[in-house]
Amino acid sequence: MQKQTKAIRTQAQQSQNREHSVPLYLTSSFTFESAEQGKALFEETEEGNIYSRFSNPNVTEFVEKVCMLENAEDGIATGTGMAAVFASMGALLKSGDHLVACRALFGSAHQIITQILSKWGITHTYVDATATEEEWEAAMQPNTRMVYLETPSNPGLELVDLRMLARLKAKYGFILNVDNCFATPILQTPIDFGADLSVHSATKYMDGQGRVLGGIVVGRADLIQSIRFFARHTGPSLSPFNAWILSKSLETLDLRMERHCRNALQLAEALDTHTDVERVLYPFLPSHPQYDLAKRQMSAGGAIVTIELEGGFDRVKAFFDALTIPTLSSNLGDSRTIVTNPNTTTHAKLKPEEKAALGITPGLIRISVGLEAIEDLIEDFTQAIAKSAEVLKVGV
Repeated sequence: MQKQTKAIRTQAQQSQNREHSVPLYLTSSFTFESAEQGKALFEETEEGNIYSRFSNPNVTEFVEKVCMLENAEDGIATGTGMAAVFASMGALLKSGDHLVACRALFGSAHQIITQILSKWGITHTYVDATATEEEWEAAMQPNTRMVYLETPSNPGLELVDLRMLARLKAKYGFILNVDNCFATPILQTPIDFGADLSVHSATKYMDGQGRVLGGIVVGRADLIQSIRFFARHTGPSLSPFNAWILSKSLETLDLRMERHCRNALQLAEALDTHTDVERVLYPFLPSHPQYDLAKRQMSAGGAIVTIELEGGFDRVKAFFDALTIPTLSSNLGDSRTIVTNPNTTTHAKLKPEEKAALGITPGLIRISVGLEAIEDLIEDFTQAIAKSAEVLKVGV
């Protein structure tokens, strides 16, 4: 069967009630048929549910679906995307280890690396996403244990060549850990390119409607076993209700991403020809500096378009005030189009020099393109650009 069929038909085992839709297992714990069974479950000689911090049928169903979509051996779900990112690092790195990371990272991932892992004696080296294979190799040290990256990155939509890093992994033996949130398993499967782990904020496209929080890590079974031990005892559990929502949402992920990507490409093309837009970034635009890599590595360009307007934050404020359809929020991946200014929101905690290195300017705008009629979106963005230009001209 094709993946889309499996995403719809993979379900928890039907109960004696013969339900068509999987029920919610809103229980903190599970019973044992005997003392012997309880012993066997805790000794892990028998598989089964014990406590919802460890496992739950709704969570298991969600994990199985994502593993299927990502071609992964195993996985574990967490309460948030950042819990998944942290668990994928904290479970596998120890004092004295070295981490190589792409410089273009979400702000919270940057804080984990620089402010939390550093307290554990874990050092790091940043490398530009667009660095050559020789530059990535130069960052390797004898104690390099992991390479962590986003591709495409947030918010600059920079890509990293996964096949290139897989070649380096074969030489140096590190764990290749990829944040695949922006692409989703529908557009990109990092494990097929040689990654060991694929991490997601399920809050974004996997939910797709801005309802629940969730995260997931999938990949090599031996690595997931270590991450599961870490999460089981530190407790970043995904709730059964959120897992139920996310598993249901995966049934429409393929359809939603098709519309997201089509809308995003058309909006990017319209803004790319607009004389009053300084810069437009979208992986499947021929003007994107890594367009060829995007076409090799992804099946479509994703749902994020990043633009820059002249006039800094004053221009951004006027532009946002003039928009009538998009929502102003730091979230993304919603059915509704969302805009934000990374300089003052998602990446506000970065130092000026760090923002400069990532190309995060005061006039940068990240657009999470939704499922609205694209004609309406193009018209709204066009009129907001014109109005904000007029406001800037008169000094308001």
